[in-house]
Amino acid sequence: MAGKEEMDYIYSLIDTIFRLSLGETGDFSGAMYNGDFALTLEQAQEKKHRFIAENLRIGKGSKVLDMGCGWGPLLRYLTDLGAQAKGVTLSSGQAASCRKAGLDVEIVDCRTITPRTFGRFDAVASLGAFEHFCSVEEWQAGKQDAVYDGFFRTVADLLPVGGRLYLQTMVFGRNMIDYEQIDIHAPRDSTPYILASMRRQFPGSWLPFGDAQIERNAAPYFRTLFKSSGRLDYIETIKQWGRHYRSFDLRKYAFYLSLVPRWIASPTLRERLSRDQLRSNILCFQREVLDHYRLVFEKN
Repeated sequence: MAGKEEMDYIYSLIDTIFRLSLGETGDFSGAMYNGDFALTLEQAQEKKHRFIAENLRIGKGSKVLDMGCGWGPLLRYLTDLGAQAKGVTLSSGQAASCRKAGLDVEIVDCRTITPRTFGRFDAVASLGAFEHFCSVEEWQAGKQDAVYDGFFRTVADLLPVGGRLYLQTMVFGRNMIDYEQIDIHAPRDSTPYILASMRRQFPGSWLPFGDAQIERNAAPYFRTLFKSSGRLDYIETIKQWGRHYRSFDLRKYAFYLSLVPRWIASPTLRERLSRDQLRSNILCFQREVLDHYRLVFEKN
């Protein structure tokens, strides 16, 4: 699993830019357009939050855990509903931002949570964190199913019978290539190069092979109530993020200028903040090398 160092590399590095572009509690996971691309990004994110709350049956007084809470958008939404919402993340930047916004967030590894940690919950949500639970090395060692089984067992221990889990994650799509073909020296528009670039962007992380692998590992603990592909929605979400990143804000562009010395000195920073990263993500989903799923589970 990607640990705290990898999470800080992925998320804390872009913390200031993200908050200045999308707000203090902006959502860094796929929005829910369901084909209505006339919606603004903010409307589509709220539509997703409402869907989650309704399907997890969250209301006033509900106790909810958000595993991999990001900058706290779902926590904010659920708190406004009157729920007792707690979040965990491994990113120091995200945790600090959430706490500044008055949200209840801890820096905790999802793998270590037991009922003794925070008690039990009525519902659990996890948006985008599942993508980081298994490393390339664990997959190569044949441990991927065991990693996912451990996650679902952990969540099941936190819920009563009938308690629900919302899971949103990228997966490898039907056009995923063999691992041996991934090559950072391949032509820049090629799938081998794009996947190699994304591997650099998300060190320590490896995706499940489709929705079937997720459901297979959830089955001993949960039954599936809902499942849908959000691939097209995710393409639109990434496009909207790009527009927000480029939109003018005096504080944001002052921050960009402050990065110039580091930008010149650090190839890593140049790569992380390159527009090619967003383009690579979009191409992976357009080519169906990657897919994106939303699932609602109920504990057996």
